[in-house]
Amino acid sequence: MEAVARLRNLPTSPRKMRLLADLIRGMEVEKALNTLKFSSKHNSVPLEKLLLSAIANWGVKNEGVDVAEADLYIKTIFVDGGRMLKRMRPAPQGRAYRVRKRSNHITIIVDSRNPVPEQEVENEENQNIQA
Repeated sequence: MEAVARLRNLPTSPRKMRLLADLIRGMEVEKALNTLKFSSKHNSVPLEKLLLSAIANWGVKNEGVDVAEADLYIKTIFVDGGRMLKRMRPAPQGRAYRVRKRSNHITIIVDSRNPVPEQEVENEENQNIQA
């Protein structure tokens, strides 16, 4: 069962964030975390936090399953443009140039390569309740 994590209005340009998103797309979670941890780009820190959040969301959805045994991978990751703040910069001869401060929205979907049947998870929960 897949889990989703979203980050809204991160104040970096979508183009810069897509470079990192393309780098980790389809990777196993552990390998992606290591890649982000040792990346020199400043965008890797919020992306790493978002990936950890997606892993935690998956753990909450699948309570009876161990995260380490699930063989999680990044099923989908995409970066969309967010709101754009428009500012003015002084230019020669009394003119003004427009500065567009971009932001982005990131969505990560994490899934298990070894799908666990939902009945097993429900049976384990029922056994825990009865005991």
